[in-house]
Amino acid sequence: MECGKNFAQNGQLNVHQRTHTGEKPYKCLECGKSFTQRNKLYVHQRTTHTGEKPYKCLECGKSFTQRNKLYVHQRTHTEEKPYKCMECGKNFAQSGDLHIHQRIHTGEKPYKCLECGKSFTQRNKLCIHQRTTHTGEKPYKCVECGKSFGDNRYLIVHQRIHTGEKPFKCMECGKSFAQHGHGYLIVHQRTHTGEKPYQCMECGKSFSRRDKLNVHQKSHTGEKPFKCMECGRSFAQNEHVVHVFSTSHAFFPSWPLGI
Repeated sequence: MECGKNFAQNGQLNVHQRTHTGEKPYKCLECGKSFTQRNKLYVHQRTTHTGEKPYKCLECGKSFTQRNKLYVHQRTHTEEKPYKCMECGKNFAQSGDLHIHQRIHTGEKPYKCLECGKSFTQRNKLCIHQRTTHTGEKPYKCVECGKSFGDNRYLIVHQRIHTGEKPFKCMECGKSFAQHGHGYLIVHQRTHTGEKPYQCMECGKSFSRRDKLNVHQKSHTGEKPFKCMECGRSFAQNEHVVHVFSTSHAFFPSWPLGI
C-alpha cells in the first residue's frame, strides 16, 4: 500500500516492496555487496568475481553473463525488433531502447549535469559528457594496445580492430560490419532501400548520410574549408583533389581548415 502498484503474483509484490523498505537479503560473500533479488546477486558474481558467461550464442559463439542479454544479442542476427514506437512507427530490439527513443517525442531529459546544467535523455550520455567535458577520465582501457576510452561501448567497438569481429550482417547481401550504427550497417542498408533521411532545408535535396548533407550545404553557404597550401586557393569540398591533379601542385592537405 506504499505506492499502489499492482502485481499478478505475491512474489513479485514482495520483491517490489524492497524498493520501499530498502531490504537487500542476498549478500555477496566475496565483497559484501547486497541485493534485493537472488538473480541479481548471481549476475553480480559472474560479472565481478568469477567471469563466468554461461549463455552462449549458437550463431557466433559470443557468451554472456545473463540470459536476457543473450536474447537481446540474438536479435542482431535475426534483426527482430518487437518494440514499436506508436508515435513514429520506428521499431526496436529492446524495450529500453524504445523508452529512450520516446524521449525524442516528449523532449524529456531527466539526467542533468550538476557541473554545467546540461541535460540528457540517458544516464550513460551524462556520464560520457562528464568525462569528456569536465573530468577527462577514460577508465576503459584496451589491453591489446593500451588505448583508453571514456565510454565502455567505444572500447568494445575498438577491440574489433584487433579481433576482426564483424557481428552485424546485412541480410540483403551478406556483407558484415563491426558496428550497427550510423556509418556502418545502417548506412549500408540504404544502398538497398534507397532511403535518404537527411534533407537539405534550402533546396530539398536528400542524402543517405549526414556528412554528405553537410558537404552539400556548403554550396549554399559559400563555405570553402579546403585550402591548397601551394597557391592558397580554397574549395567547398573535394574539388581541391581535381585542382591538384590539373596543376603542378604536388602537396595539399585533405582536412578542413580549423581542425
